[in-house]
Amino acid sequence: MSGTLLNCGYVPLVDCAPLVIAKELGFAAQNGLALNLVKQPSWSALRDMLALGHLDAAQMLSPMPVAMSLGYGGLAARVDTLMVISVNGTVFGVSNALAEELGDVRFGDARALLACLAQRRGAPIRVGVPFHYSMHRLLLSYWISVAPDLAIEEVTVPPSRMADAVADGLVDAFWVGEPWGSVAVHKSVAHLKMTGRDVWQFAPEKVLAARHDWVRDNDETVGQLMRAVLLAAQWLDTPKNKPLAVEILARSEHLSMSSDLIDPAVSSHLVPYAKAPPIKVDRFVQFHRHASSFPWRSQAAWIAHQLGAGDAESASAKACFRSDLYRRHLSDIGADLPGASEKVEGALQYETAVASSRGHMILAPDAFFDGRTFDFGGLS
Repeated sequence: MSGTLLNCGYVPLVDCAPLVIAKELGFAAQNGLALNLVKQPSWSALRDMLALGHLDAAQMLSPMPVAMSLGYGGLAARVDTLMVISVNGTVFGVSNALAEELGDVRFGDARALLACLAQRRGAPIRVGVPFHYSMHRLLLSYWISVAPDLAIEEVTVPPSRMADAVADGLVDAFWVGEPWGSVAVHKSVAHLKMTGRDVWQFAPEKVLAARHDWVRDNDETVGQLMRAVLLAAQWLDTPKNKPLAVEILARSEHLSMSSDLIDPAVSSHLVPYAKAPPIKVDRFVQFHRHASSFPWRSQAAWIAHQLGAGDAESASAKACFRSDLYRRHLSDIGADLPGASEKVEGALQYETAVASSRGHMILAPDAFFDGRTFDFGGLS
């Protein structure tokens, strides 16, 4: 490899695709980088590797840079979100036994599913999530907040172990990124009941992050990395490229699994339980369209609020989402940049055209399942 060597950590999930494609299709090399992808077994391992300086950058769960910068849990470090690399892409599933108890609940009906779970009596429902400071856990907490009598026990399980945790009876339900929900279905141990977008239609799931001091000292490399990942995200959201994306992700050095388990997320056709016909889920996972990669500071404010942060901490959280770097480094490759205005999360019920640098930006619906509107506006 030639170019500036950059070590970037990731966890093998479908939404690591922008990093994989940036490397495999040459977008990184075209931007002067020798991108070395370093697979991590868990989110806690990845967090520590980045904080200790063993990684230059990393794919992260969107709440992780906020939590680390605010000193919540584990190693504290000031970490910047350079850009969002995936929106949505997670599933909520239940064990076969719990699925039988719940009966016939329509896939994707977050309200009906919650109502059925709330009627259940007995021990708390053990829900597997991949990490405490994850969008999975924040969506779970937000979702069950309207059912205060529902008893939930959170169990941390690495994504690749989720299907086994269900099969072994360690969890009754789970919230996980693909392909690990589809793996549980393939093993006939679980039923998928909804996706993350059924709770929040436009949830920033994974981000590209780096330590603040590294970002400060390596501005040129930061720009090279962001440009490479943006080009990969654009490529991924082009429909004709999806079969090749599945093939590349399936390779042994990346996800190392059958294409049949990766395709549901990439094609947005999920199989809810063994031998069931696929269900089309619009915008199941997005990498580029609808300004998916833009690091809205209002998203950081929502995350901080869900973590219990106060006003002063919320201001620090917003500073983690580096929309300033996004504007500066990506304007020269034709990125359509949103106008310098406020974006209110949970306000959009329909696709909405907004002011942008190239005049082509349409934001996707971003409402919450309960209809509540939140004002976490902040200069973008």
